[in-house]
Amino acid sequence: MFPSHPDEPHQGDLHARLNWLRAGVLGANDGIVSTAGLVVGVAGATGERGAILTAGLAGLVAGAVSMALGEYVSVSSQRDTERTLLAQERRELAEEPAEELQELAELYRAKGLSAPTAQLVAEELTAKDAFAAHADVELGIDPEALTNPWHAAISSAISFVLGAALPLLAIVIPPASVRVPLTFVVVVLALVLTGSISATVGGSGRRRAVRRIVLGGALAMIVTYAVGQLVGMSALV
Repeated sequence: MFPSHPDEPHQGDLHARLNWLRAGVLGANDGIVSTAGLVVGVAGATGERGAILTAGLAGLVAGAVSMALGEYVSVSSQRDTERTLLAQERRELAEEPAEELQELAELYRAKGLSAPTAQLVAEELTAKDAFAAHADVELGIDPEALTNPWHAAISSAISFVLGAALPLLAIVIPPASVRVPLTFVVVVLALVLTGSISATVGGSGRRRAVRRIVLGGALAMIVTYAVGQLVGMSALV
């Protein structure tokens, strides 16, 4: 067996980092789409820069807070569940060590090891760290790398703000005549980037993921702009 490099991330650390990255990508994507839909809709109803900026900033702040709270609650619930499972496993190891050893051996047999090899592996891992062995094989949890809800919340909030800033700046900086087309282009390019990153992180097909997310974002902007146009026209009547 080759020794691991001291700087090489362990599986638990890598899993936690991927969770943060995934939360960040989702936050950025939500910020782009929701804010783009909001400001394009307002731009369809009025050409006043102040109204568009106010609506966009309100959506940015509300969305960032909502994303942070949602991630915090979700990850906290997951973390509480993992801690409960780990505590239960500790109790079972303390109360029924022989039964837990056989359970571990059966788990390795289910993975394809022969009965003697599975028994030997279970005994050696139990002698070294029974709790870590059961947490890994039975629960699929690394006790030293539980996801931090604060990290997920902060990552989501920051990424949402960064994503929302793109359509907001694209629609308030240029002249009124090119606001909506320019915002549409900026949003589509940004969604191509976030879709590519999301597909890479998730290990899925990049083309399909990008097409799905771009079509969704484009549809959201078209619908909200049409609604804004109708509202603006009715206000003039």
